Amino acid sequence: MSNAAKTAADEIFAIAEGQQGYFTSKQAAAAGYQLGSQAHHVKSGNWVRVERGIYRLTRFPQSSEEQLVIYALWSRNREGEPEGVYSHETALSIHELSDLNPTKLHMTVPTAFRRTAKTPNVLVLHRSSLNEKDVEPRQGFAVTRPLRSIADLATAESTSRDIVEQALIEGRRRGVITAREISGLGCNTHFSLWFKELLAANTK
Repeated sequence: MSNAAKTAADEIFAIAEGQQGYFTSKQAAAAGYQLGSQAHHVKSGNWVRVERGIYRLTRFPQSSEEQLVIYALWSRNREGEPEGVYSHETALSIHELSDLNPTKLHMTVPTAFRRTAKTPNVLVLHRSSLNEKDVEPRQGFAVTRPLRSIADLATAESTSRDIVEQALIEGRRRGVITAREISGLGCNTHFSLWFKELLAANTK
């Protein structure tokens, strides 16, 4: 099917398919839906409203990662691009590197991040600049890579050292963290002595 022949329904399906069935009102408008038509599509049963300005196609089942996709879309900038990246405790949970089961979603956003709407209670925002190499894209959201997630927790000292150590050892065991990565990270001078020693012990 050529781009010219695609309908608005085809376009929004293609967008939603890459976001586990979810999309924003701005994305719907870009796909060809008239602004203000959201209520009609919700009432007709085509869309499900999940948050202000965020919808799910009814034909898509709810995902186990629903919250992650929804709040990634919540973090979008004026151009409609999500800016938030899941990090800290939430990242360890996503990577299954610890026994943590955080009740809040930790998200790193750019230092200049601004939203007029109130930050949802479920979110804890951390402001920092992330390098592309520190970010791992998933379907509909992004997460900091394992070693960056561990380093963020060690720096913030928001969880126990045992959790940090457990995550690093498990990451090494599974091969998602390499000795080379750790050696490169160890060059940073702002880490505390205990974390530097932990890194050094796991480069072997």
